[in-house]
Amino acid sequence: MAEHFPGCQVVSIPVADGGEGSVDCFLTALGGEKVKVTVKNPYFEDMEGFYGLIDNGETAVIEMAACAGLPLVEDRKDPRKTTTYGVGQLILAAAAKGVKKIIVGLGGSSTNDGGCGAAAAAGVKFYNDKGEAFVPTGGTTNEIARIDMSGRDKSLEGVEIVTMCDIDNPMYGPTGAAHVFGPQKGADPEMVLFLDEGIKHLAEVIKRDLGQDIALMPGSGAAGAMGAGMVAFFGSRLQMGIETVLDTVRFADVIADADMIFTGEGKIDSQSLRGKVVIGVAKRAKLQNVPVTVIVGGADNDIDPAYGMGVTAVFSINRLPQDFSVSRHKSVENMTLTADNVLRLIKAAEQLKG
Repeated sequence: MAEHFPGCQVVSIPVADGGEGSVDCFLTALGGEKVKVTVKNPYFEDMEGFYGLIDNGETAVIEMAACAGLPLVEDRKDPRKTTTYGVGQLILAAAAKGVKKIIVGLGGSSTNDGGCGAAAAAGVKFYNDKGEAFVPTGGTTNEIARIDMSGRDKSLEGVEIVTMCDIDNPMYGPTGAAHVFGPQKGADPEMVLFLDEGIKHLAEVIKRDLGQDIALMPGSGAAGAMGAGMVAFFGSRLQMGIETVLDTVRFADVIADADMIFTGEGKIDSQSLRGKVVIGVAKRAKLQNVPVTVIVGGADNDIDPAYGMGVTAVFSINRLPQDFSVSRHKSVENMTLTADNVLRLIKAAEQLKG
C-alpha cells in the first residue's frame, strides 16, 4: 500500500467471529486487560483460562475455546465426556469483577453438553431420576430428570449477556449440534445418534421445567448446543459473532471516511454467506457505500450472492494447483503478490479516471 499509494492512511481493524482469538481481537482493537483464571478444562482438570476486560472494566469478553476448545483435548476427543464447566467459571469470575456486560464467543468447542456444565458451574442444579445432583456431559444429558434454577449465582443478576455465534443450526436433528459438528469432535455415527438423543431430551426438560421452547431457535445448536444453554440458563441473547465485534469496535465510525476496505478469510463459500467475517464486513460497508475487496485462500463456485451483499471483488491468492500442505507454506508470498496486483489495478483505474 505504501509503495503504490504513499500518502494513503491505512487503518487496521482486528475482527473475529466469536471463536479462538476473539478476546485478543477485542483487546487489540479497544485496549483493555487480559485476566487469567484457574478453571476446569474439557475433562474437569485444572487449567489457566482467561477473559478480557474492555470499556474501562465494564465489559468482559470470553471465548469458549479458551477452556472448552478442541485443541485442549488433542487425541482425547470424546464429546460424551467433555464439559463446558470452565466456561461457567469464567462467566462467574467476570461477573465477580462487577462488569455490566459479558460477551461470550462460541466456536471451536470440544463439547456437546448443551451448556449444562457451564450452568452447573453457575449454580444451576441438574438431578437424575434418583434425585441425585450431577454435572451433565454430552453422554449424560439423557439422564436429566429435573432442572432447578433457584441456586444460580446472584452475581449474574443485572448483567447483560450476549452470545456470539456464527451458525443458525437448531439443537438437534439432521442439522443439529451432534449431526453437523459431532464428527469433528470425535463422534462416530453411532455416537452422533446417541448425542442427538441426549440433546433432544435436554430440550424437552428445558421446555417443561423452564418454560422455554428453544429447540428450533437459530443458533441453539451452536458449539454442542451451547447456544441453547446460554439462552436457557444465562438469559443471554444470541447474536452473529461478527455483528457483535463490529458493533464493539465501532466499525461504522472507523470506515466513515474510507475509500476502500480490504478483508479476507481462508475460503469464501456458501458458509461464508451465512454471516461470517467477510459478509459481515461487506454488509456494513455497503450501508456506507464503501467498496470491499476480498482476498482469500480459495473461492468456491457458489459465491455470486456475495456481490449483492456488498462485496466488490474477490481474489484468490493461490497461483498454481497444489495441495494445501504445500500452499500453506507460501501464503505470505502469495498474499503479497496478490495484494500487489490488486493495488496495481486500482492505481491504473485511478490514472484512467484522472
